[in-house]
Amino acid sequence: MSTTLDTPLVGPDQPTVARRRVPVWLAIVAASLPMFMATLDNLVMTSALPVIHLDLDSSVSQLSWFMNAYTLTFATFMLPAATLGDRLGRRRMMFVGLTVFTLASIASALSITSEALIAARAVQGLGAAAIMPLSLTLLASSVPAALRPLAIGIWGGVSGLGVALGPVIGGAVVEGVSWQAIFWLNVPVALVAVPLLLVAIPESKGIWQRLDPVGVLLLGGAVFLGIWGIVHGNDDGWTDPLVLGPLVLAAVLLPTYALWARGRSYAVLPLRLFGVGKFRVANIVYLFFTLGMFGAVFLLAQYLQVVQGYSPLEAGIRTLPWTAAPMVAAPIAGALVPRLGYRTLLFTGLVLQTTALVWFAVITENGSGYSSFIVPLLMAGIGMGLTFAPAATMVLDGLPDSDFAVASSANSTIREFGVALGIAVLVAVFLGNGGQLTPTGYDGAVGPALLTGAAAVAVAAVASLFAPGRKA
Repeated sequence: MSTTLDTPLVGPDQPTVARRRVPVWLAIVAASLPMFMATLDNLVMTSALPVIHLDLDSSVSQLSWFMNAYTLTFATFMLPAATLGDRLGRRRMMFVGLTVFTLASIASALSITSEALIAARAVQGLGAAAIMPLSLTLLASSVPAALRPLAIGIWGGVSGLGVALGPVIGGAVVEGVSWQAIFWLNVPVALVAVPLLLVAIPESKGIWQRLDPVGVLLLGGAVFLGIWGIVHGNDDGWTDPLVLGPLVLAAVLLPTYALWARGRSYAVLPLRLFGVGKFRVANIVYLFFTLGMFGAVFLLAQYLQVVQGYSPLEAGIRTLPWTAAPMVAAPIAGALVPRLGYRTLLFTGLVLQTTALVWFAVITENGSGYSSFIVPLLMAGIGMGLTFAPAATMVLDGLPDSDFAVASSANSTIREFGVALGIAVLVAVFLGNGGQLTPTGYDGAVGPALLTGAAAVAVAAVASLFAPGRKA
């Protein structure tokens, strides 16, 4: 199957796509492979954290920063990357991101201190910022509109698979080789992804926009300072000036950005997008869904090792009911969007995940064996698959092609902020209830943290009720 992409014969302010015939399946693979690599590295370290903790003598706060350093730069620079992609070429910008990401992966593998690893992960996230949102933008521009929900469904399944398979692949590599090898794996993948990107995806550009350095500083600063305060509040105390100060400043920067962006068409995150109902609902869903689910993944991946005594590989394999399900459920959900609408699929998926997290909270506090985890793991995986595809499709639904890059980047920014915030909040709840990374240190602490995650996903479920239903 193939499609012809026609360059519109319009003025310089309109988006352009190179005229080219591209097989749909090849475009999906080319757009999804780099995105899979970027999303995989969101949580690939979770199974390796206990090993890195011993090897680098890392604190609990540093362990969370191995994750947050990546997601913070990822979230902060996706919107500027989209603007540069519209100006310089989206495929070109994605190529630059792949290069930076691969070099930072090598630096991560060579790190011998916690500080060096955190710095390398931050640069890795900077490269990923030009990969994930632009991959969706390039895919949406490379397939016919009629096939777009299915293509985005497959893309969403691969995205979910990348995030969810992180603990499995990380566990397998750590046990079979070393924790450093989880980063070396990115090198051969990049060697395949780069030529595939250049061959299968046509170059495209969007409307020429001014850069918005003030907006980047305001919005990026709010994200960074907010997460910094939450993470360090666990160790330094919530009234410490170096904790309370950043939190207050973050709370000031967000409305300041809103005032700055009002009336500015070139704002790094245009507020007009939030006037579109489907875009607004999709992002609320993504924020609370990622906050609850991926904060829980961070804790559960270590629970299976620290409390239940499994090796990294054994723990990763035991998450397969969760990790494999989105790859099956997401494409099916994408294909069902035109028939069922967004609301039914999203609400069902989010209720399944909320129920699974409550179930996890009960069985972890009761000290239940692994067999008790199988059903809620499967529920969580199916629920994630039913969420990824409809939400990703809804983000772009009804928007002109010229808005695809910034809309996708805005969604990815909110999504990654949710991941970072979820890890920080759930770790804060865990530590606030006396949690420690010991076989008995989860008692009385992991349950409240997981229930916090369940509450966040429940908010997403309520928000999904405002999504469009089936068309008459």
